[in-house]
Amino acid sequence: MLRIINRGLLFLLLPFACTAQVPRNYVKDNFDKEEVFIPMRDGKRLCTEIYIPKDHTQNYPFLMERTPYSAGPYGDTLYRGGLGPNSRLMHDGYIFVYQDVRGRFMSEGDFEEMSPAKDQHKTKQETDESTDTWDTIEWLLKHVKNNNGRVGLWGISYPGFFASASLPDAHPAIKAVSPQAPVTDEFIGDDANHNGAFFLLDNFDFDNFFDVPRPTPVKSYGRDLFHAEIHDAYRFFLDLGPLRNTNNAEYFNNQGKIWNEYLAHSTYDSYWQARNIRTHLRNIKPAVLVVGGWFDAEDMFGSLRTYEAIEKQSTPNDNHLIMGPWTHGGWAAKTWTKFGALDFQQNVNDYYHEIETGFFNHYLKDSATAPLAEATVFETGSNQWKTYSTWPPKEAQPVKFELRAGGGLSAPVIRSVQEMLENKAPGTATGSTNAAYDEYLSDPAHPVPYIDGIHGGRDNAYIVTDQRFAAERPDVLVYQTAPLTDSLIVTGRLKADIFLSSTGTDADLVVKLIDVLPGKEDGIQTTTSDPKGYERLVRAEVFRCKFRNSYEKPEPLVTGQVEEVAFDINEIAHTFKKGHRIMVQIQSSWFPLVDMNPQTFCNIPTCGEADFQKATIRIWHDAAHPSGIILPVIRH
Repeated sequence: MLRIINRGLLFLLLPFACTAQVPRNYVKDNFDKEEVFIPMRDGKRLCTEIYIPKDHTQNYPFLMERTPYSAGPYGDTLYRGGLGPNSRLMHDGYIFVYQDVRGRFMSEGDFEEMSPAKDQHKTKQETDESTDTWDTIEWLLKHVKNNNGRVGLWGISYPGFFASASLPDAHPAIKAVSPQAPVTDEFIGDDANHNGAFFLLDNFDFDNFFDVPRPTPVKSYGRDLFHAEIHDAYRFFLDLGPLRNTNNAEYFNNQGKIWNEYLAHSTYDSYWQARNIRTHLRNIKPAVLVVGGWFDAEDMFGSLRTYEAIEKQSTPNDNHLIMGPWTHGGWAAKTWTKFGALDFQQNVNDYYHEIETGFFNHYLKDSATAPLAEATVFETGSNQWKTYSTWPPKEAQPVKFELRAGGGLSAPVIRSVQEMLENKAPGTATGSTNAAYDEYLSDPAHPVPYIDGIHGGRDNAYIVTDQRFAAERPDVLVYQTAPLTDSLIVTGRLKADIFLSSTGTDADLVVKLIDVLPGKEDGIQTTTSDPKGYERLVRAEVFRCKFRNSYEKPEPLVTGQVEEVAFDINEIAHTFKKGHRIMVQIQSSWFPLVDMNPQTFCNIPTCGEADFQKATIRIWHDAAHPSGIILPVIRH
């Protein structure tokens, strides 16, 4: 089976990617290793691998990662191929610490998915990730020689969550923390769900290996829950049918604890709310560097919203954000020059590793480095790094680009963008249309694929791929501007504001923002080698419409009644170049990335085949229903 590159598998590969040029025995030649089992306040012991520089002539800070993906290799004589977030830091003088979190691999205790944080610990026996981090640091400070009393933490993806979880009521020795692509809120925007829509493709694969039971501590879990030959994921999940069939005997068979929790909690109930670390990121004292990728298909939401939560709930703070043109964890690689069809014309990781190294050296070793910008972001389209004193930038102003009959997309006439956009832009709406609305038939038996072609696992490049395959379908609506007469910079958070009606009682709404390169029909000469007419996906998001008023209390759509569905979409920093068009595509399935909505109001994890119904979706765009997408435009 072709495995999906997701929050588990990619992270397991990263240590090899980021240390490819490290001499074979460098770690063993320069570090002594100790494997210890550190006792927590409730008596459980956590397996911890400690790498101590052989040079004892100076004191070193700790740099620690807490992980559910194995702190190994285990034993005093087996060494990692590389240490730390990047090879520069490995050479800069640190004591590196890797720890299996509670209940995973060699650590004692029971593992809990996104273990809930506790604001108050009523007894000495109550634990969470903050207390486990605290107890670990207390032990390290007392038992590891030649330490300077300072601790930094980092982690990517799930380990990024454990870095975030160290911040509430942080141990005073913690001076710098870098949550990188941190899993943050799995119902609203991270791995499990986006706006209540279940991300089927990723989680089916991830939980197959991650959800294997562990009766006792183990060095290797050694198996998956089941074996599935998936050569065409679209066909496989279409044939599988309703979500409840994932618990058939040949698949999860009710053996997956986390999988069953996901299916049992299909609204934003106490289970998900307890696992939202954002509400606990208050009064944060350590310096924080949040890292994320514009092409991260797993946890872009977590990066952006972790930074936002600290900004809103901790005053003052020493909180910083860096967003680059990376897929999930791509910043840990030695080089990063391209992604999908995009060429950045530079190794963006050289720039990033300098920032990351300077961050930890400054706070853990008093190294004199230049002040870190509030936000450092890579602007796609123009391929340049930019810094901002606030995020989102204050200079970005919201402009609503409204859908028009006939497939047009236009903005109100404002001086700074008036010459870039035309109110009567030609369009290519593919559904039936009149002056008030466009409509299409959404058929659960023929959902819109998330990517073109046949793929066994999730192709993480879908987030930048050509959308012409979707534009040709009758169940995808297309709206676009005329060619821009000047470049347009859009930087900040997007918002969809769509007026919708349906013949069904539930629907999914997928809104995609696309950068359309000039085609032959535009008659515009370009100096790039990009394919003509390429419809490059810039950002997309799904919203399950029954949650339009509340994630906690879903409500059915009233057949034929127009409803406003407004929701936030993750930020972008992108230049739409002169001669390009801005396009919006709208559809009601994104399969099998997202599970199929039956289009009848029901509890989707328990519904049957009879609940899946065709529905005619109307997208309204008359004066009373101004559907559109709000873009943060930087005027220039």
